[in-house]
Amino acid sequence: MHKGDLATAKRALRQAVTIDPHSMAALNNLGIVLSHEGKAAEAIPFYEQALKVRPGDPTTERNLAVAYFKAEHYRSAWSLLQPMAVKYPKDFQILDLTGLSLFALDRYKEAAQYLERANQADPSDLETLDMLGKAYLRMKEYNALPSVFERIMKINPNSASAHVMMGNAYDDKSDRANAIKEYQAAVAADPNFMGAHSGLGYLYWREGKVDDAEKEMRAELKNYATDPVANCILGEILYNNSQLNEALPRFEQALMANPRYGEALLWLGKTEVGLNHPEKAIPPLRKAIQLDPEYAEAHFELGTALRRFGHNEEGMKEQKLSVAIGSKKRAEESGDSSASPK
Repeated sequence: MHKGDLATAKRALRQAVTIDPHSMAALNNLGIVLSHEGKAAEAIPFYEQALKVRPGDPTTERNLAVAYFKAEHYRSAWSLLQPMAVKYPKDFQILDLTGLSLFALDRYKEAAQYLERANQADPSDLETLDMLGKAYLRMKEYNALPSVFERIMKINPNSASAHVMMGNAYDDKSDRANAIKEYQAAVAADPNFMGAHSGLGYLYWREGKVDDAEKEMRAELKNYATDPVANCILGEILYNNSQLNEALPRFEQALMANPRYGEALLWLGKTEVGLNHPEKAIPPLRKAIQLDPEYAEAHFELGTALRRFGHNEEGMKEQKLSVAIGSKKRAEESGDSSASPK
């Protein structure tokens, strides 16, 4: 195992466990080998078996908590890590994994508390600071972000991740000008950073700077060809330029990466209608509505597809429903709750 020959080590350790199922060393080391092979889920039963042999063993509990986390069993990881964080209040790994598990469970406030403590234990760990910033973003605790940004900049003055974090914060506060500046800084710091070009392009897109948006989306796709946002927005740009045949594969690629991407489903349907393939447009539009029954534009486009496919009555029903949903939303925005879809 120490020489890195994991396959041979695994065979020997499995034999050892067969000979003595109560060997703490064999059970733990087999779990470690499996974890090093990227098979954390397979390691879990061996750690659990070791804890039956010696309940409360601190080394095994730590190994099991790490395996739970790697296997994405975040609730189980948290249940082990929380008392360990009390027992070892300055242990970076335990504090960090506790915070990350809570983040994965959407418990952002608690996650931030543990990640702050992890940062105190090891101020140089950039990944912890990055996740801490994301936790504050999810909570919309914008006042806490400049401190995280400064800490990252002290370690890495060219951190694209930190600029993206601040860009998201400014965008959430509708300060698009500063958001663009931060994303531009992210691109300058690292042109290959995932999401930097697409995030900047998305801001340009919302500003109506279509040429700039297209340039950034193509730059993102050059680095990450499967990026769903870049593919979808580039597809919209191509669609609006009447380049429907070029737009179609962009929406298909976006949906391969994220099958539940409602906007890509809508635009795929619109493109198929535009290409005079209404029968192909119906399934993605129905799926978009299944994901969001109040998706007014998807109802309208489905109505168009159905009518062109010869289902006039059902198509009219969908388009009337689209109008009713739109009316309801406008009424809700104006404070009138009497309107509802019929």
